Amino acid sequence: MPASLPSVVELAPDQVNLLVWNKHHDPFAVLGPHPVEIEGQSAWVIRAYLPGAKGAWVLFPQQRLEVEMGASQHPHLFQCVIYQADLPIYQLRVLEGDHERVVYDPYAFRSPKLTDFDLHLFGEVNHHRIYEKLGAHLTTVDGVAGVYFAVWAPHARNVSVIGDFNNWDGRLHQMRKGHTGIWELFIPDLAVGSSYKYEVKNWEGHIYQKSDPYSFQQEVRPKTASIVTDLDRYTWGDQAWMEQRRHQDPLGRPVAIYEVHLGSWLHRAIDVPTPEGSEPVQVSEFNPGARFLTYREMAAELIPYVRDLGFTHLELLPVADHPFDGSWGYQVVSYFAATSRYGTPEDFMYFVDQCHQNGLGVIVDWVPGHFPRDGHGLAFFDGQHLYEYPDPRKGEHKEWGTLVFDYGRPEVRNFLVANALFWFDKYHIDGIRVDAVASMLYLDYGRKDGEWAVNQYGGREHLEAVDFLRQVNHVLFSYFPGVVSIAEESTAWPMVSWPTYVGGLGFNLKWNMGWMHDTLDFFSMDPWFRQFHQNNITFSIWYAFTENFMLALSHDEVVHGKASLLSKMPGDEWQRFANQRALLAYMFAHPGKKTLFMGMEFGQWSEWNVWGDLEWHLLQYDRHQQLKDFVTVLCRLYRQEPALYTLDFSQAGFEWIDCSDNRHSVVSFLRRAKDSEEFVLTVCNFTPQPHSHYRVGVPEQGFYTEVLNSDAREFGGSGMGNLGGKWTDEWSYHGRPYSLDLCLPPLAVLMFKLDREKTTPALAGH
Repeated sequence: MPASLPSVVELAPDQVNLLVWNKHHDPFAVLGPHPVEIEGQSAWVIRAYLPGAKGAWVLFPQQRLEVEMGASQHPHLFQCVIYQADLPIYQLRVLEGDHERVVYDPYAFRSPKLTDFDLHLFGEVNHHRIYEKLGAHLTTVDGVAGVYFAVWAPHARNVSVIGDFNNWDGRLHQMRKGHTGIWELFIPDLAVGSSYKYEVKNWEGHIYQKSDPYSFQQEVRPKTASIVTDLDRYTWGDQAWMEQRRHQDPLGRPVAIYEVHLGSWLHRAIDVPTPEGSEPVQVSEFNPGARFLTYREMAAELIPYVRDLGFTHLELLPVADHPFDGSWGYQVVSYFAATSRYGTPEDFMYFVDQCHQNGLGVIVDWVPGHFPRDGHGLAFFDGQHLYEYPDPRKGEHKEWGTLVFDYGRPEVRNFLVANALFWFDKYHIDGIRVDAVASMLYLDYGRKDGEWAVNQYGGREHLEAVDFLRQVNHVLFSYFPGVVSIAEESTAWPMVSWPTYVGGLGFNLKWNMGWMHDTLDFFSMDPWFRQFHQNNITFSIWYAFTENFMLALSHDEVVHGKASLLSKMPGDEWQRFANQRALLAYMFAHPGKKTLFMGMEFGQWSEWNVWGDLEWHLLQYDRHQQLKDFVTVLCRLYRQEPALYTLDFSQAGFEWIDCSDNRHSVVSFLRRAKDSEEFVLTVCNFTPQPHSHYRVGVPEQGFYTEVLNSDAREFGGSGMGNLGGKWTDEWSYHGRPYSLDLCLPPLAVLMFKLDREKTTPALAGH
């Protein structure tokens, strides 16, 4: 039996009650070792709160000493006194039922990982790598390995770490609160793979079980626990890519993006094992016989597919963990965790690494505009509105059923800024596409009159969100030159893609939503009516150089009853394919970088279905395979011709030849290369009526090679064309000194390039 404790070391009853009822903000003040002096002798009192234990002993392995602990003040509060000046590291032997376990006492490790400087930076929105301090991190303290936990929950009464390791009992690992509202605790002996959550108790006694906002891995839905992981174990092989990226300006490079939703590009049968032996994840109840491809399987299949098509980048719909598949990833709960649907964090690193080694950049959709209300997530995190605005006029998107981040709270803003950097830092991604920027810029976005609050100047602009966007872009490009930050912004907000130092939002690219709507409206109408809507095709040039535009035919245009891209096209089947080829060729010739959603490359007939595969069976039919071949040739030509990408954002890179022939629905223009005399001539015939002698003015004399004909037989066209090219005539036309007598195929786009190696004497016999 343990000796009775001197009264000098007994706790006040209120301290015992606070501990037992999970109300103590600093359990270290009670538990663990505490130096005392008893009758002039130096000693230590050691306390351990062990619900469910029958007995406990303090072990000193090096001294081969064991001291029994007593429970005089509460049946679960064990205490003993050690009479020695210095206290070595000790362990606890705990008897629970018929089983014993030996553990290190977490309250014996008192050194916090967060410094005052960390807390200062976090409070002023400048701790750009706060994810290395908050969350769960493998660490060693005083020679003992374990996991350090830290979570920001300033309004909580008590926070505990719960998990399989303590039977999800919040009484066992209560955390200590610092003066900035960050709770922390080091738990010895935990390792990679441990599942955990935070049990958060508010001042009214309500308890919430929350996933870690800074967790690096989550359980596969419908489970919601966080998982301890180590992001520094993977060995990267993309050093050459990363070094090259640092010295390149993406605005002067070809950027042709294949946008993909990893969960619906392709599936496997549920009974087909994964090559790495991980547990297969079923798609959904809508597709019960199928499982997702893993990141490593997609590296083996998706990467070569996109590389062979000729695209320069992959854009992934959000990969941050989200509980509901039907949100496509746009309702994120765990912002620092790559979704476990497709594998581990190391598996996703492998996927990105393989992209780089195969010449593909990786862009990830990022969602800082809103988050869902899931009980285990960020909503009402510490019993109060913490990550979201408390005023529902600013803090709710009723149309989406989601909450809005409080961009005015420094710690929330720091969370988001650090999160953007995190994906570049830990996963080597090459860009982000920021979703729903318009919803962030305007306080009245999606809100009726009376449901929104004006800013301090009485306007509708969301000034705090504007400041946040400027900050995140400024910081991003400071750390990672050569990457891209793309805004999905659909309004007339000025200078979205201008630098912050001139008052812009700091993105370097912006989706051109106006071009997309006008162009799809034009191509969706019967060709006879296009003569009355030539402006749909030509208007975009009026503003094409006010921003750095990305031309995007995205997932948003092929869902919710909008029909697939091929189904939007008018006419019979031949005309539909001809129209789609003409649309894609016109898109690649138009100023701006390019984005194409998966399935458009081979002419999927159905709308995108998040629960199913793409319609791969269509590739057995010639027209679909020929469309895919056309996209491959188009991407290759785009990458080969600097005139098509080096001056995307300058008026010097574009010249109309004729934009006014609406009677024939024909437009023609030049694209010029930077610091070069090279140019590409594009002529578009947007009707099924061919023209055998259509004259187009050109600036220079010589032979113009037909480098692309969307009506070529190899692409499923009629085979009309110009026999490989045309010599110029000395016939001034369209204000140019020379001209070409061209054959314009039906519903076709032609591209020509002056062959400077064919000399002018050959013209004598022409």
